[in-house]
Order: sequence, then structure tokens, then C-alpha cells
Amino acid sequence: MRVYKRLALALAAVLATLGIGSPAALAATPYQGYTYNHKFEPVSSLNGYVYTDSIDGFDNEGGPLNKPQDLYIAGDDTLYIADTGNNRIVHLDANKRLLGTYGAAEGSGKLNGPKGVFATPDGDVYVADTKNSRIAVFDKSGKFTKEFRAPESPLLGKDFLYLPSKLIVDKRGYLFIVCDGLYQGLLQLDPDGLFAGFFGANHVPFSMTRVLTNLIATKEQKAQIAGEKPPEFSNLYQDQEGFIYTTTLGIETLQIKRLSAVGVDTLNEQESALGRYGDYRMRVMGEKRKVNSFVDVTVSAQGFITALDLITGRAFQYDSLGNLLFQFGGIGVQNGLFITPSSIAQTSDGTIYVADESRNRIDRFRITAFGELVHKASVLYSDGRYEEAQQPWAEVAKLNSNYNLAYVAIGKSLYKQEKYKEALVYFKQARAYNEYSNAFLEQRKLFLREHFAEAVAIIIAAAVLLRLLLGWRRRRRKRATLVSAAATGRGGAS
Repeated sequence: MRVYKRLALALAAVLATLGIGSPAALAATPYQGYTYNHKFEPVSSLNGYVYTDSIDGFDNEGGPLNKPQDLYIAGDDTLYIADTGNNRIVHLDANKRLLGTYGAAEGSGKLNGPKGVFATPDGDVYVADTKNSRIAVFDKSGKFTKEFRAPESPLLGKDFLYLPSKLIVDKRGYLFIVCDGLYQGLLQLDPDGLFAGFFGANHVPFSMTRVLTNLIATKEQKAQIAGEKPPEFSNLYQDQEGFIYTTTLGIETLQIKRLSAVGVDTLNEQESALGRYGDYRMRVMGEKRKVNSFVDVTVSAQGFITALDLITGRAFQYDSLGNLLFQFGGIGVQNGLFITPSSIAQTSDGTIYVADESRNRIDRFRITAFGELVHKASVLYSDGRYEEAQQPWAEVAKLNSNYNLAYVAIGKSLYKQEKYKEALVYFKQARAYNEYSNAFLEQRKLFLREHFAEAVAIIIAAAVLLRLLLGWRRRRRKRATLVSAAATGRGGAS
């Protein structure tokens, strides 16, 4: 009994160190963390985030939330909520205390079905007032100051219906807006609300079926194919460096993008990028296979990308290169699961907020000790501090032997240090075939450089030996020919 008790205490200590808590707390976590192996198959992993509590509005004077559809966390870590069902914006501090509301009062500033909210460093609040077909602006005291109605431009077309749903405002005061039904990209307005163009449009996904159909289709069918529109953006987020991250619903690749100042996707053009996010093997519903539908994205100051998927109810977190670090959440009614996740945001201390439209609340998740360890290792590696990154990555692999990224990262750290022979061991363990091939090539080059003199001597010796051998064979052949000729001559004389 004493042995079992000691084992239980040891297990509890390990779990506490990892930020999981007691075995009972572990059982209470309604989702199992996982990551991917080299075949992109899910394998069990320690959780990077765990549920802490919820915000529903019942414990403050603002009253309960109703179908919250967007979250924005300001620089002071206060939370703005697009409380869509209540036609207002709610402003809360980190302790759930009400700081103010926007757009609830009668008058020109009254909101109608607001779906998006953004706050500037000065405290001005911009609202995508969807059903009023406008962007409404309030000052920090909650006073309505101005609005941006539908812009005018021939590029928008005669049938353009202005339904802004999400927005950001950059440092210049330019607005970037997701509009329901707008497939040309983000709508860009200047500080005066004038049309400034489209930004970062999606493209029609490649389809071999469409290509083959186009070869045999009639003129009418070809016209229909040519009229196929690219998918719309569903949400956007701007990081500290000015990059705009976007999400797109219902496509299998490029669901998350990082757009530069000129609208070029810089996330999925990297050599290591796969351009595919969420679950790799989605279930089949009827005759149609389900695909991830990302509804929102947030990015930490360290560059960690966390995107929220409507179909699975999960939040997927990636490093700045697009490598999966963690996932958490899921569909369900337990704490930590969602029914209709609608928005995600993150505070400076790493707390993640997820809005659930159907449950009329916002759930908060804290990072575990294991999650902090992975973040530490990832940041060190991204900063080029490869030797320093090896130790935390080794700790990650020790705590979770399934964490394939740790072996790849250690291998890459060794590779950067030109320790190719050691790197080969980790690339082999991770079954990172391309990286293994590159390291093997460099190791072969290094071996040849270090043993150049010996290699040259061996080559020269081999060449001399081969020459001598060929000379000996020629002389032997000649001697045999002469002997044969002599024997033939003696036979003829007799």
C-alpha cells in the first residue's frame, strides 16, 4: 500500500508540474490533447491549455450576454464584446467588472445586430453595425461620434449590399472590413470613409474535376464554371507588426493567411508551410466530407497563431511557421467545450477567451506549464538562439515522447550548428525525410572536407593500382597470344 501511495503522490506531483492538476482534474478535462506524427496522424499529447472559468454577464450590472459574436482585447487587456443579441457592445475588465456599454441607448448611435468590434489605443470604439449597414464609431466615454455608410465605387457593382461583419483599424486610420457576401477581398476605406480598394482577395481553389469538366463542357457550362466565385473571408486580426491575418470558411487549404502591407500571403509561402490547418482527416457526413471552417484568429506578441474552427469546436494553435503546437476544446456542453464557437481573443498574459454564441457566454483558458515550455522552446528557436532552444525542446520530448515537432526542432538546431551527424539521429527519430536527406548531404560534404587528403590519396592509389592491373592484364593477354601463335606455327610446320 505504501508503494502505491508513493506512486500516486509522485503522479500528482508530475501532473501539477505540467499544469494539469490532480488526477481528478485530469479526468475532468473534457478534451484530449493531440498533435501530428510524420504521417499527419493524430497522436496523444499533453494539453497546452485548460479551461478556467466563464463570463456570462449574470454577475455584473450589465446583465446576461445574448449571442456574442465577436471579441476584441485592447492593449490594457480589457475586453470588448459584440453582444449581438442585445444590440450592444459590452466593455469588461479582467475581473468581469462592467466598464461600459456602447450603442444600447436610443438615438443615432443605437446598434442593430452588431457582429464586429475594434478599439483604438485612444479608446475609440468601431463597431460593424451589420443590420444598420454601417460602421458606427464611439468615443471612450460611450458617446456616438460618427458613422461610415456604404462607400461608392464602380468596382463595387450595382448590386453591392453593404453588410459589414468584422473590422480592424490600422495606425493610419484606414479600415479593413469583412463584408458578408463580398468575395473580392477585404473592403478598405480611408479615414474619411472613402473607398480605397480591395485587399488580399482569396482565389478560386484548384480543382482537377473543374479542369476536366471544362474540356468537355458546353458553352453554357463553361460560362457557369467561369463565374465561380472565390470564398469569402470570415474574420481578420492585425498583429503588432501590421500583418493582417485572415480566416476563410469551408476550404481545405489556405484557411489562414498572413497578409503583408501589399496583400501578399507570407504565411503559406515558406518552404516548411503546408498551407493546411485544422484536422487533416475530417469525418464524412452523408455523401459529403466535412472541412474545417475557421471563424476567427488571434496572434500573440510572440507570434503564436490560434484559430477557432466552427465544425470541430476546437482552437488550433500554430507557431509562426504554421507548425501545430496544441489544440483544445471541442463540441459539447461541458466546461471547456462549445456548441457554436464564434470568436477568439488573447490577453497579454496568454489567457485565451472563446465566445460561444449558443451558450451566451465566453470561456477562458489558461496555458499549462507544458504549454509554456513549448512556447519557450519555440521562441528561442525562432529568434535564432538554436543552442539555447535545444534544452527546452529536449524537456518537451522527455515529457511527451509523441511530440514529433520537438525532435525536428532539435535536429534543426543541431543542423544550424553544423552538427550534422547528431542532427541525423533526431531527423531519423522524427521520420523527417527531407531534413534527414539535407543533413546527410551536408555530413557527406563535411566528411570529404575533413578527409580530403586521405580521399585524394586513396583515389590516386586506386588509380595507380587499376593502371597496374590493366597493364598486367594486357601483358598477360599479349603473352598468351604469342604462345598461341607459336604453338600454331609449330603445328603447321609438322
